[in-house]
Amino acid sequence: MIVPRRTALRSLFALAVTAFTGGALARIGTTGRDRPTGSGPLAAGPGPGPAAAVGVAFDEMYAGRRIQGRPGPGGEPLALVDGRPLHLMRCADGGYVTPIDHYESCPTPLAAVRAAVDELGSAPLSRLAAAHGAHPGGSPRGVHA
Repeated sequence: MIVPRRTALRSLFALAVTAFTGGALARIGTTGRDRPTGSGPLAAGPGPGPAAAVGVAFDEMYAGRRIQGRPGPGGEPLALVDGRPLHLMRCADGGYVTPIDHYESCPTPLAAVRAAVDELGSAPLSRLAAAHGAHPGGSPRGVHA
């Protein structure tokens, strides 16, 4: 029996798409567990987990300000500038941004906090920088009237 050329090509294409999709999904499923733990002065400590991978433990003086970072609930980093909380947001590219500078994605929480301090200059950090998107009046959308 002779298989028409169009049917053979469709079958090969379907097989290739299935193989590549399966390989990609298998890689996505294991990426979080196979990530190496951090090392060096920024490491959060030994062991697996997102906090160890991104190296969020730091406590230093930078540009005349004390900046601190540590793993928070669920492995999300917590950052403080002169004792005031600074909200860190994770980007799609794996980096971090702060409410001080939404446009520069930094590779680590430490780099994001340093960039925020650079942008602040001598200005104090606002108490609202810890609750990005929340209005003091309770507006759920963060709309400022």
